[in-house]
Amino acid sequence: MCCLFGLVDVGRSFSGKEKSKMLHILASESEARGTDAAGVAYSLGGRLRIHKRPIPGHRLSIRVGNDTVAIMGHTRMTTQGRACRNWNNHPFAGVAGDTPFALAHNGMLYNDRYLRKKLHLPRTRIETDSYAAVQLLEQQGTLGFDSLRYMAEKVEGSFTFSVLDGKDHLYLVKGDNPLCLYYFPQRKLYLYASTEEVLQKSLQRIRSRLGKAEPIPVDGGDILCLAPDGTVSRERFQFDALYPSRVWRMHGWPKPWETAHSAPNPYLEEIKSVATAFGYTPDEIDELAEEGFSPEELEEFLYCGEL
Repeated sequence: MCCLFGLVDVGRSFSGKEKSKMLHILASESEARGTDAAGVAYSLGGRLRIHKRPIPGHRLSIRVGNDTVAIMGHTRMTTQGRACRNWNNHPFAGVAGDTPFALAHNGMLYNDRYLRKKLHLPRTRIETDSYAAVQLLEQQGTLGFDSLRYMAEKVEGSFTFSVLDGKDHLYLVKGDNPLCLYYFPQRKLYLYASTEEVLQKSLQRIRSRLGKAEPIPVDGGDILCLAPDGTVSRERFQFDALYPSRVWRMHGWPKPWETAHSAPNPYLEEIKSVATAFGYTPDEIDELAEEGFSPEELEEFLYCGEL
């Protein structure tokens, strides 16, 4: 489990210092979902920059400029690829055609090795499963709704992605992992985080007067583009592609069209994969799920010890 976070200052009403402080608060609160590494991506002086370190979010030095519009961030709980090797951490840099971009991922991909082999993706020292998404976009040679849809329908597992290009277009690709997006019309500001809890706790610490928040719905299968002029565009990808038959065969899971009520939830599978780090077994997580607890409640239980 990891956390995505960030902002888009459409109104250009905040100084670089104010935005840096907001991001520091978001990064600190996002530690609830991962402390192994943290990073941000943003444009400065017309160049896309990525700053990441194998440290908790509150220790990451974040300094953006007055003219920086969009910033995306990530805090990491390691599942694949050692965090001490900084190239394994998010965000990842990529170039699609002549468009530089940064990508961050919350979730776990099951078919990254399969994709690298089948689609002849270049060899890389990066071990993280998420990097396959970067390579798929690079292979398409362009960054936009079509290439993001292609990527989202190729990867298998649990995911929500954030992708930022060098011209301050922020894309949010929502699979089955959580995402919360707020818009503050009074200041023309977008803020987002993987969970509403992280976002609400951050807002309690942000002293800037933002005005009333308007939640922006983002459903599984949505691709949103937040443009630097405030325009919001939305398209869809085939959400059922998260559960192709090959995944069920690979893991020995029951097929959803045969036993609809017993189909596994990739979000739940991700929670089970890290449960031992908190002193619980995957079977114990399954038992709680069978009692009716949602993946969101189970995740809160692991981190907070309460149900």
